[in-house]
Amino acid sequence: MRTSIWLVRHGQTAANRSRRYLGRGDSPLTDYGQRQHAAVAQRLRSLPFTHAIVSPTRRTRALANLLVEQRNFQLTEDPRWLEIDHGRWEGLTYREVVQRFPDDARARWANGVDGRATDGESLAEAAARVYAAWAELLTNNRGGRVLIVTHATPIQLALCFCCNMPIAEHWRWRIDLGSITALDVYGSSIIIRMVNHVPRL
Repeated sequence: MRTSIWLVRHGQTAANRSRRYLGRGDSPLTDYGQRQHAAVAQRLRSLPFTHAIVSPTRRTRALANLLVEQRNFQLTEDPRWLEIDHGRWEGLTYREVVQRFPDDARARWANGVDGRATDGESLAEAAARVYAAWAELLTNNRGGRVLIVTHATPIQLALCFCCNMPIAEHWRWRIDLGSITALDVYGSSIIIRMVNHVPRL
């Protein structure tokens, strides 16, 4: 029995364009981001999804609502698919973080997967919640075709789980804005159908 899972990253926001940390906060979609959403919707229009899961942010909801429009399947919000929490780094560029919080930056990168920004979340903590969501998804949707509208880090972590890679290596998976990653799960075996496919605008 095959379970088909399609992971989609939202389109470009103003914060993305300015290279600012964007996790639990929100930022308006750019015109380019809206075009990316339309392209993803066009690419996925013919797939008969049985269920959809969305991270509860405006940018992901905007894409999910477009994808489920006039289609008959359930849409569920799940905060476990949120982007990693950047704490007080939220909304800042890396240069601004280093200037304002140099000790915070050094401590975060020195502590590997357990490092975090002040009031934020470590990669290990993010991986624990994403893994719980992933395991539940596989248990509850056997034989289905599931759409997940989320962010870069959760997609990278899911790929690490599938390939038995350490989560510290998550950065090796490039996940662009407006991209599609697809996996076919057969019991304990997983076939990677595509990674980081960006539909033409």
